[in-house]
Amino acid sequence: MTIQKMALIGTGVMGMGIAQIAAQAGLEVRLFDAKAGAAEQGLAKLKTTLEKLQAKGKMTEQQLADTLARFVVLEKIEDVAGVDMVVEAIIENLDIKQSLFKQLEGIVSSDTILVSNTSSLSVTAIASSLEHQDRVAGFHFFNPVPLMKIVEVIAGLATDEQVVADLLELANRMGHFGVRTKDTPGFIVNHAGRAYGTEALKALGEGVASVSEIDRILREGAGFRMGPLELFDLTALDVSHPVMESIFNQFYQEDRYRPHPLTRQMLAGKKVGRKVGEGFYQYVDGVKTNEAPRQPIPVVTDFKAVWVKADRDEDAAILCEYLENNGITLDSSVEPASDSLILLATYGEDTTTAALRLNVEATRAVSIDMLTDFAKHRTLMPSIATEKSYIDQAHAIFAKNGHGVSVIAESVGFISQRVLAMVINLACDIAQQQIATASDIDKAVKLGLGYPHGPISWGDVLGSDRILLILERIYANTGDQRYRPSLWLSRRARLNIPLLHTSVI
Repeated sequence: MTIQKMALIGTGVMGMGIAQIAAQAGLEVRLFDAKAGAAEQGLAKLKTTLEKLQAKGKMTEQQLADTLARFVVLEKIEDVAGVDMVVEAIIENLDIKQSLFKQLEGIVSSDTILVSNTSSLSVTAIASSLEHQDRVAGFHFFNPVPLMKIVEVIAGLATDEQVVADLLELANRMGHFGVRTKDTPGFIVNHAGRAYGTEALKALGEGVASVSEIDRILREGAGFRMGPLELFDLTALDVSHPVMESIFNQFYQEDRYRPHPLTRQMLAGKKVGRKVGEGFYQYVDGVKTNEAPRQPIPVVTDFKAVWVKADRDEDAAILCEYLENNGITLDSSVEPASDSLILLATYGEDTTTAALRLNVEATRAVSIDMLTDFAKHRTLMPSIATEKSYIDQAHAIFAKNGHGVSVIAESVGFISQRVLAMVINLACDIAQQQIATASDIDKAVKLGLGYPHGPISWGDVLGSDRILLILERIYANTGDQRYRPSLWLSRRARLNIPLLHTSVI
């Protein structure tokens, strides 16, 4: 059916965001909130928002008047009778949601669609006590709803296919990308988003780099809008950490989703982020006050020759060209000279492991990350035995012309390599589980999380062979199951076909 009349239960920020785009799409929207006066307050705030949009020329006076005329505030929940669909946007509590849906079933007709805006609860569980479970689905928006142009349409085990089709059509009418997903923990976006923060936390816990440096590397080098630790501060750990624990436990302690003890400690200490003035950073009036500056560039007057060894010939060519263009002598011998700086462009290894594999001296070895854009940011990793003079030389060489350089402690793969490989691998695993199509996962995560690329196509941009190599080496070095390559990724990388390729069967 074509949904024309909608009732909204719960008139908080998310609920009124959904109400706004529905009314702007031409739907009649009935508003109800169990808290006295809340619906009126929500509508008043929305009226102010819409008036500001009209003042900025985003809508005409007539469009403003028509949109506001489509709202009706209800005094009692029984007045939702007669609508085509009821949207629930209340507290994330399964018992409360189940009770509400049971109450709604006694009010509306048997063919009225009932949907939940849940971000983490099972749609199947919400519908489990109802007589007509087939008309229940998830309709999960992201905040702020008018700007985040995506909604997950979640089919529970009993959800009718026509209900899914009707919701996808409605999402399109409201100007959003509707993506169908199975009823699994985290659905698509919150599921895929686990890799970014948890891997950054693991690197932080290993002492690989400081909070500021990890965020800087992933912003400048990998192209994320925000570093993962400043993002935790924005979303607040009293929201983020329970989600991490919930998804980890719902997947029966699957290692890919393992949280870090640090955020549990911070939560216990009430250092949850920007809203309280302290999290990974400190804030005054919402402004970060203690981000560490760039690492100072060492003064070097005696530059040794540089011997280059790379996993890929193209990386070696880029590095040699850069060194020659900046007046650095290349050591072109088969084995490095006794005093040359040994520069290693490796994937998924720490410098100690790479030096031992190549049989070169770790005391003069520094690795460089070539996965991300070399022109934007350079990350260097000495071994635990590398002499300071060689570290300083490498830093000074790659900081020429004002480029940002981060020198990190040894890590099984650089920070960007670890994080990007985990982001891509997890998205591939979601596709392997058939939670959604590969193309839908790609588009949904890019829209929902603001990544520079969809996480599956990002693997093709960077090279699925490199991503697979990173994971295989980290897995072999650590034995940690979180790094095992997804079958979706490994099969396509070995066959040299795009990660978005889908089987005919």
